[in-house]
Amino acid sequence: MFNAVYIDKTGNELQVDVRQVPESALPEGDVTVQVSHSTLNYKDAMAITGQGGAVVRSFPMVPGIDLAGTVLESADRRYQPGDQVVLNGWGVGERHWGGLSQLARVNADWLIPLPKGMQPEQAMAIGTAGYTAMLSLIALERHGLSPDAGEVLVTGASGGVGSFAVTLLADRGYNVVASTGRLDETDYLKSLGASEVIDRNVLSQPGKPLQRERWSAAIDSVGSHTLANVCAAIKEDGAVAACGLAQGMDFPATVAPFILRGVSLLGINSVTRPTAERLVAWERLAKDLDMTKLDAISQHIGLGEVVATAEALMAGRIRGRVVVNVNR
Repeated sequence: MFNAVYIDKTGNELQVDVRQVPESALPEGDVTVQVSHSTLNYKDAMAITGQGGAVVRSFPMVPGIDLAGTVLESADRRYQPGDQVVLNGWGVGERHWGGLSQLARVNADWLIPLPKGMQPEQAMAIGTAGYTAMLSLIALERHGLSPDAGEVLVTGASGGVGSFAVTLLADRGYNVVASTGRLDETDYLKSLGASEVIDRNVLSQPGKPLQRERWSAAIDSVGSHTLANVCAAIKEDGAVAACGLAQGMDFPATVAPFILRGVSLLGINSVTRPTAERLVAWERLAKDLDMTKLDAISQHIGLGEVVATAEALMAGRIRGRVVVNVNR
């Protein structure tokens, strides 16, 4: 038996609790992992609270799109018992039981080795949020972005992806402008390296299709009108890495920024990146990220606190990252 956050559904009624589950209930997979830490992401919170659409594709489900732990059993020669591993995405917590559990059985292709010198709790403080922020930065730099280009905007800056985007950009010498709906987090965002903090309301309402050129690039985790306004104010030949849809999936924009200014919109799909790209991103995180900032970005909870914390996250009362010690 092992403990897990367990979601089931009867008719239209969602049941969520922390319960003991028999090991025989684990789904198919070629690697069994003893999970030490997981995370509570926005997608996990939607699954647990039942808000925001159909995140969970089948029931019962164990949520948790991230996990870090130690291999217990492996039918794949790439991994041996005792190996420390990390998993982000691949539909775990949506279509396949995820990481908010003391045990997980997964496909070996979904795993990567825990980066050298990194602890499991550090990997989960980074999690999908930090990994997505790094994929976004890599995409912008591949497009040609450099620190001397001018201001780089980060939307949803006090969230998980946004917090890491701010710190990763700032640590590499970029001039970062942070947009947030929580101006009381200004000191926090400036401690991560933001040079300026602006109210998200400046960007979240319908705007003109072309606006004054301001930002050389942007990392957007919000979508909808915010993304449209960001694109409309990007400088000529600049780029936007779009990696989230907290405001909505719609994109009420025109082609004007892309045709008249040569702006590029770079889609960031962190869920199904191939292993080679994941390794590059995590190697960059291990090398480039100032690990001393993880304490400011993350908070730690136990498995029994997940449901209440998910409700707080959906209500906008959580900043940064939530690390879950599944054995606490």
